[in-house]
Amino acid sequence: MQNLSVLEKLTEKNIITVEEVAKINISDSNQPFSIHWELRLQLYLGITLLSSGLGVLIYKNINTIGHNVLIGLLVFVCLACFYYSFQHRKPFFWGEIEESTNLDDFALLGGCLVFLTLEGYLHYQYNFFGTRYGLAAFLPAVLFFFCAYYFDHRGVLSMAITALASWVGISITPLRLLKNNDFNSQDIVITSISLGIFLIIIGGVSIQKKLKKHFSFTYFIFGGNLTFIAALSGLFTFDLKFIYGIITAVLSYLSINYARTKHSYLFLLMGVVYGYVAFTYLMFKAFPNDLDPFLYMLYFMLSAAGVVLFLIKIKEIVGLKK
Repeated sequence: MQNLSVLEKLTEKNIITVEEVAKINISDSNQPFSIHWELRLQLYLGITLLSSGLGVLIYKNINTIGHNVLIGLLVFVCLACFYYSFQHRKPFFWGEIEESTNLDDFALLGGCLVFLTLEGYLHYQYNFFGTRYGLAAFLPAVLFFFCAYYFDHRGVLSMAITALASWVGISITPLRLLKNNDFNSQDIVITSISLGIFLIIIGGVSIQKKLKKHFSFTYFIFGGNLTFIAALSGLFTFDLKFIYGIITAVLSYLSINYARTKHSYLFLLMGVVYGYVAFTYLMFKAFPNDLDPFLYMLYFMLSAAGVVLFLIKIKEIVGLKK
C-alpha cells in the first residue's frame, strides 16, 4: 500500500504515466523471491540435528548395537564429510573465497561436529585420553583452525576458538582444583584476559597482513567479549580493581573507536554497555555506604536519559548518515 501511494503521488505530479505505473506493478508482482538464506538455515539445522541424532543413537543403543559398530559408523560419517569437502574445495588463498553452490561448507561443519562426538565417545567408553584432558580439547582446536583457514569457513573458526578457550581453561583448572576445589580463581581471570587480548591481536594482524582479514570480525567478537567478561569478573571479585577498571576502559575506547571506523552497531554497544557496567560499579564502590538513596535514583534516572539520547544519536556516533 505504501508503494501504491508513492506511485499515485508521482502520477499526480506527472512524473510518471499510468502505463508506467502498471508496468511497475507487474514487475513487482513477478519479481522472484530468493530463498537462499532459508535453504542455508535449513541445511545448518539439518547438520545440527544429524550430529544430535547420532549422539542420541549412541546413548540409547549403546548396549544393543555394540561399541565397535557405533565407532565405525561415526568414523565413516566423519571421513565421508571431510572427503566430500576436500573433493569440492576451491584453491587456497589468503583472501575471502566465494561461496560455492556445492554443499562442501555444510559437509565440513558436519564432519567437525561428528568428530567431536567421536572423540567424546572414545574418551567416555575407553578413557582414550586418560588424565590428559587438555589434549582432548587441543586436538579439535588444531584440526578446526586448519579446516577454518584451509576451507575459509568462519563457522568452523568459531568452533576452533571455542576449543582453544576450553583447552586453556582445562590446562589451569585442575591445578586450582587440587588446591582448594575452587574454580573462581584469579588465574582463570588473568588467563581469560590474556587469551582475549591474544585473539584481538590476531584479528588486527589478519587485517594488517591481509591474511584472511574477513576472519577479524570473529576474532574481535570472541576476544572482545571474553576480555570484557573476564575483566568485569576480576573487577567484581578480586583486588586490583583499578587494573581491571583500566583494562575495561581501554577496551571500551578501542571498541567504540572501531565501531566508528567500521560503522558497527555491535561493537558500539559492546563498548558502551560493558564500560557503563564497570563505571557504575566503581562509582558506587567509591561512594560511602550511607549515601542518600536519592542520589542513586538520580544517577539511574540520568542514565536512562543518557540511554535515550544514545539511541537517538546512535547513527551519528557510528558515522552513518540519517
